[in-house]
Amino acid sequence: MITINDISARIAGRLLIDHATVSLPAGTKAGLVGKNGAGKSTLFKIITGDLSAETGNISIPRNARIGQVAQEAPGTEESLISIVLSADKERAALLAEAEHATDAHRIAEIQTRLADIGAHSAEARAATILSGLGFDHEAQQRPASSFSGGWRMRVALAGVLFSEPDLLLLDEPTNYLDLEGSMWLEDYVRRYPHTVIIISHDRDLLNTAVNSIVHLDQKKLTFYRGGYDQFERQKAENDELQTKAKVKNDAARKHLQSFIDRFKAKATKAKQAQSRVKALERMGTVAAVIEDHVQPISFPAPEKQPASPIIAIAGGVVGYEPGKPILKNINLRIDNDDRIALLGSNGNGKSTFAKFISGRLQAQAGELKLAPSLKIGFFAQHQLDDLIPDQTPVEHVRRLMPTEPEAKVRARVAQMGLLTEKMATPAKDLSGGEKARLLMGLAAFHAPNLLILDEPTNHLDIDSRKALIEALNDYEGAVILISHDRHLIEATVDRLWLVNNGTVTSFDGDMEEYRSLIVSSGKRSAEKEKTDTGAEQVNKAEQRKAAADRRASLAPLKKKINEIESVTKKLETLIQALDAELADPVLYEKAPAKAAEKARQRGEAAAKLSAAEEQWLELSAEYEDGMAG
Repeated sequence: MITINDISARIAGRLLIDHATVSLPAGTKAGLVGKNGAGKSTLFKIITGDLSAETGNISIPRNARIGQVAQEAPGTEESLISIVLSADKERAALLAEAEHATDAHRIAEIQTRLADIGAHSAEARAATILSGLGFDHEAQQRPASSFSGGWRMRVALAGVLFSEPDLLLLDEPTNYLDLEGSMWLEDYVRRYPHTVIIISHDRDLLNTAVNSIVHLDQKKLTFYRGGYDQFERQKAENDELQTKAKVKNDAARKHLQSFIDRFKAKATKAKQAQSRVKALERMGTVAAVIEDHVQPISFPAPEKQPASPIIAIAGGVVGYEPGKPILKNINLRIDNDDRIALLGSNGNGKSTFAKFISGRLQAQAGELKLAPSLKIGFFAQHQLDDLIPDQTPVEHVRRLMPTEPEAKVRARVAQMGLLTEKMATPAKDLSGGEKARLLMGLAAFHAPNLLILDEPTNHLDIDSRKALIEALNDYEGAVILISHDRHLIEATVDRLWLVNNGTVTSFDGDMEEYRSLIVSSGKRSAEKEKTDTGAEQVNKAEQRKAAADRRASLAPLKKKINEIESVTKKLETLIQALDAELADPVLYEKAPAKAAEKARQRGEAAAKLSAAEEQWLELSAEYEDGMAG
């Protein structure tokens, strides 16, 4: 059990967390969600002891190991496999001691402990983790210094996963992973044997890998059972109930206040007026639901749409050095209404292909035909560095509208989803999400016929990602999308292309089928199982039968989970009814004994609900493990 009790935290004078409390049963997989800047990373720092809380404390079992990804990626000459193996400090220390130990009793203790922690299978386990994160056997033997920063961060992630801490803290782990790595991580976290807390805006990760959500909102922490979709539904229901309760509370307070105002000055009514004052004080107030409105994103419609195909490639070959092609034998066409996502591991050439069709790379062979007057908008994550640090969003846009009045320039910035106060903020002081909005707006400024987005979501929170989905679905041109966000892909595209084995081909399955291929294989060679070359299809009938067998064997457990869900629903309904009765001031005046009994009943119901929720988490984790096979 991890208990966060009455925690308050302040950064640079700004109160982020205010007397917040939440408890997580052992083995919980929790997603920590909230707006950018709400204080999620600050809470992690308090848990790890890197930051002290103003009030409260955090209770973690004694000797529990806490693990998180190192902020600095390893860049030494050590091989990747060696770096990951050294992340298990106990194993490394025991092996070092074993080399010099002479006492027979101590040698026996060391060997026993090594056997207990699975030290002799450690290298295979480390290799499996590295493989899942995109490193083949050859790459695992290379020094870390030979990899870029993003790939080194994967090594840091592999290290903390290998060390298998009792409490695993992951802060936006998919930001430096590709789609395939994200899918692998979802499955790994879901099977992880200890407690996990993940800060993430990746909706699929929060639906697939976790069994609960902790929401940091209005400086408080609230626990919800289930994944992100369930959290959204529950929160919407709670907000609706709270709004109704506030209306009722406000009406009751207004009625009492009216009586007090009318009769407090009359001697004959003074006693009754005073009792109403006390009732008003006891009643308290119900807080209004505060809604955070996310600025929309919009892309201008193309002024003139060329006839299809807008791009046709025949025998295309592209690369960065003569005679060393990255991609070849490309034979594809893009129509003016296509919505295409590029699949494939990082390093296979997705960004190379995007640069090729956008004109940033010339064909080494073959033919690339573009429709006349075709306009292409291109967004790539690394282009955030291309923004001029000291220029404001208005100044960035004014360069593209030099003769237009200030009002029109500001209106165009507003269309990018930047608030008025951000329009005069230098780019260097904008948040990552605000920079991404500005850059997307600049990329689409001239109303392109084709919009290419390469990892557009890394700095966007869930609500901003939803705004991006709406913008893409409203956009009238063609779209090429590279993203590790499966929800974004499924919500916006209708065609999938696989960049693999040095070429680009159509992928005939859907995203769920692609995910099954990636996860079931446990390595990137799964991509080869589904291409236009006629590779064998996964036997869906056998998969369905195996799944049916698992469901049958787990039916009693599922029945118990459903029973607990039914009980918790009844308890929640009972608590809501009791809260409504206890909010009525007349109850305290006319039947104080009844009010006390109602309060006692509410306390009992709340305790039962807490116990039921804890049991639900434990059984749900057991059921998910069983379904995973």
